[in-house]
Parts: sequence; structure tokens; C-alpha cells
Amino acid sequence: MFVMKNVVVIGGGPAGMIAAGYASLSGNRVTLIEKNDKLGKKLYITGKGRCNLTNASDAENLIRNTAGNPYFMYSAFYTFGSEMTMEFFEKLGVKLKVERGNRVFPKSDKSSDIIKALENFIMKNKVEVKLKTEVVDIIIDGNHVSGVILKDGSRFFARSVIIATGGLSYPITGSTGDGYRFAKKCGHFVTPRYPSLVPLKISEDWCGELQGLSIKNVSIDVKIGDKSVYKNFGEMMFTHFGVTGPLILSASRYVTNRISEKPQIIIDLKPALSEKELDLRILRDFQKFINKTFKNSLNELLPQKLIPVIIKLTGIDPEKKVNEIKKDERKKLCSLLKNLKLNIVGTTGFSEAVVTFGGVCVDEIDPSTMESKLISGLFFAGEIIDVDCFTGGFNLQAAFSTGYLAGTNV
Repeated sequence: MFVMKNVVVIGGGPAGMIAAGYASLSGNRVTLIEKNDKLGKKLYITGKGRCNLTNASDAENLIRNTAGNPYFMYSAFYTFGSEMTMEFFEKLGVKLKVERGNRVFPKSDKSSDIIKALENFIMKNKVEVKLKTEVVDIIIDGNHVSGVILKDGSRFFARSVIIATGGLSYPITGSTGDGYRFAKKCGHFVTPRYPSLVPLKISEDWCGELQGLSIKNVSIDVKIGDKSVYKNFGEMMFTHFGVTGPLILSASRYVTNRISEKPQIIIDLKPALSEKELDLRILRDFQKFINKTFKNSLNELLPQKLIPVIIKLTGIDPEKKVNEIKKDERKKLCSLLKNLKLNIVGTTGFSEAVVTFGGVCVDEIDPSTMESKLISGLFFAGEIIDVDCFTGGFNLQAAFSTGYLAGTNV
């Protein structure tokens, strides 16, 4: 079968749908090809099903929250930023709300509302959608793209092709790296890819004893050797394999490609107090509970679940009366609370990663149009590009922004 179209979009995620709709609005005949049985499969699970679709920030803050190649996103974020994204969805009938950290969600807390809005957008703009259809190859004529080949042998000829196939995160949703293969065939360099915004595996056995414990208002310092690679303050959680939570997911971006260098997390459980101030606080508690045992003296200082682990790590006899605890033992407790060390031995992989770190090299893509600098008529949008952001709606905003540029410039 031979079909002629102006534009073919590969991938029916957020970047692909935005790109297809705007490509059609620009006067093109557009076909969107998706190998899953429905559009936006990954969107269903974002933000635990609530869909944190953007962050109510200006372009400069969007750039600050882009970890990988932030300045490549300058044109994209200034052209189609969070304000335009919010306006786009509100015009499509989705009521939005802004939560802590300027995270933007649909008022309904349903990711399906965002998907329905995007589906309505492409239907309204007469985009032809082909579900359960897999692209296996890109057709190149000289240095120009001329279409795609489907798994059944059909050929779709087109003046432009937008690759919006996603990265490698959550492969269960269909993100299996097809787009990287297409990009390589077209001569593009694809940088090494790693799971990012991903839970971390820790060597310390006692982490498992704390499974489910969430600790707030702590600070972490992630080190590789003597060098600090990430510092922040916030919330984290212990799991049976290690640690997760907002602080850890952001920290993972700086170690996921450097696990072999034995990175460490140093947790400060009491960042509001200096070591001297913490020592005085512990002294006051010991005076208050002067006749109690050590194991019963920390209830006002630490979460209940953490107490047995901290006691074990200090090496102090849990049955020892606090009035018998020596100064050097108290100092050891104080130092431990300010410098609780965890050794990172791995991540939980792409199956639990929010985003892919790495992708199609940005040096080979025009940042103002998302068109390949190597093959005319070939465009990229979304996670396939070597751009990744922190949590808080920034990655979806990057998908919408790059999708918009690709769609309006084909």
C-alpha cells in the first residue's frame, strides 16, 4: 500500500499529540501512528495517575529545572511555556489547579482528562490516527526524509516525519527505544541512556528495617569521592531495597551514570541545628528523661521506626540509662544524626524511572524548530531528545514545548 501525506508523526504520547495537532493547524495532512491500542498510555500513570502536566513557572525557572542540556530548551520554553500550556488545556475544557511547588494538575486529579483533551485537539484538527500500527523503518531519499515503512510492509510517503517515540522509561507503556534506532539510521548520534528520576538501591541492610518510613525536612549531600554532586532539602522515603521520594529521585540524575564510582548519600536528619546545637538538644532530652533507658529517650527527637536503627548504629547499649551515657557516646549519636551515610549500589532501572537521561544529540537538532540538522524534513519531539528535567511537571512541559515547535515548523 502506498499513501501520500504531508506529515507523519510516530508516537502518540504528549509530544506526538501536540505535534500532530499543531502540524495539522499549520495546513498539513497529518497521520499519527501509535503502536499501542490507545493514545497517551504513559500519561495515564504520570503523577500517580493525577498527571502533573506542567509547573507554573516562567521560562527561566523551566530552564533551571532542566538537568540535561538546559540551554537547548531556551527557544522551546520561551515559545510554548507553562502559561501557554495551561491556557491550551483550559481552552479544551480542562480545569486546572496549582499545588505545592507550583505543580499543575487537572482539578479532577484524573490523567484521563488530559488525554481526552489531547485526543479532542487532534480529532478537531482532522489528524488521522492509526493505532496498533508499528513503524519499522524511516525512508530517506538523499539527505531528505520521504516517509516511513510499517510492520505490514505498507509505506507512508511524507514530506516530513516527526519522531516522538519517547525514551526508555516505563517500557511497559511501549517506550522501547524504537526512535533511537530510527535516529541512528538517519546518521544521528545517540548519547548513552540511563534511567533518571529513579529510586536508588542501597547496600546498608538496615534500610529494609525502615521500609515505608517517610522523613521530611531533611537535607542530603550526594558525594562521589570527596566531591559533592548534589545537595538539597526536602522529603525522602526508605524502601526494602533502598531509598526513594522527591529528594532521592532528583539526586538520582547525578549518579545514575556513575554507580561504578561508588556514590554516597549523607543525610542530615536535623538540618535546622548545627552539631553543637543538636548536642545541646540531646543533652536537654537526656536531662528530661534522666531515669529512662537510652532506647526510651529518643521519642521526641526521632520517628519511632528510626530509633532502633540509630541505636544499633551508635553501638550504645539500648538498656543503658541516659545518665550513664558518656560525652563521647553522645557526640557519636550527634554526628550520626548529622551524617547518616548510605552507599548507592544501583537503581531500580528503566521500569521505575520517570524519564530517560540521554538520547538524540542536541547538537544535531535545530533548537528553534526541532528539525534535524542532518536530514531535512526530519523532526524530533519529547523524551527521545537528550533533554531531561527534574520532577514537578518539567518533563511534560518539555514534551509539550518541543512537540509544539516540531508541529508548527513542519
